[in-house]
Amino acid sequence: MTLLTQAVMVRANIDVDRMSAQQKVELADEIFVQQPNLLSSILVLPRYGVDMLQLEVPIHVLLVAFQAMKHCGHALPMISEDVQETCLQRLTATMKFTEGVPPDLVEQMITKFNVDHPERYLLAFVYGHLRQHDLLRVRTDAEKFLLLAALNLVECVTYVGAQLQSK
Repeated sequence: MTLLTQAVMVRANIDVDRMSAQQKVELADEIFVQQPNLLSSILVLPRYGVDMLQLEVPIHVLLVAFQAMKHCGHALPMISEDVQETCLQRLTATMKFTEGVPPDLVEQMITKFNVDHPERYLLAFVYGHLRQHDLLRVRTDAEKFLLLAALNLVECVTYVGAQLQSK
C-alpha cells in the first residue's frame, strides 16, 4: 500500500515550486537533521561529474519527497547508509535483469514494475521530473549517477515506508 498518494505528491510539488530560495534552504536544513544520509547521497553527486545545474534536479526531487512525507503525516525513520546500499543493490539488480531481453518485453517489465510499485506516485514524479530535464537518456556517467541517486531515493522511501506500514 502506498504512503504517498497522487494528491500528496501534487501538493508537495506545488509547495516546493512556490517556495522561495530561503524556504528551500530551511527545508534542506530539516532534511539534514532528519535524513542526513539522503541529503548526502544527493550532495555528493558533483564528485561524480554532475554539474550544479543538473544537481538542482535531484535536490528538487528530495525536497518534494520530504515535503510529501510531511504532508502524509509519516515521519520516516532515519535512512541509514546500509539501507541506501541495500536499495541500490536491488535497483541495479533490477536494471541488470533487463540486459539482453527483447525491447518489447523490457517495456512490459518496466510498465509492470511502475504500476505495481508500492510508491508509484513518487516513482512517477521522479521519472517525470527527470524526463522534463532530459535526464533519462543517460548519455554520460554523471547522468547515470544522477539517475541512480534519484531512483534510489524512491527505493529508500519505499523500503522504510514498508517498515512503517508493517508496524
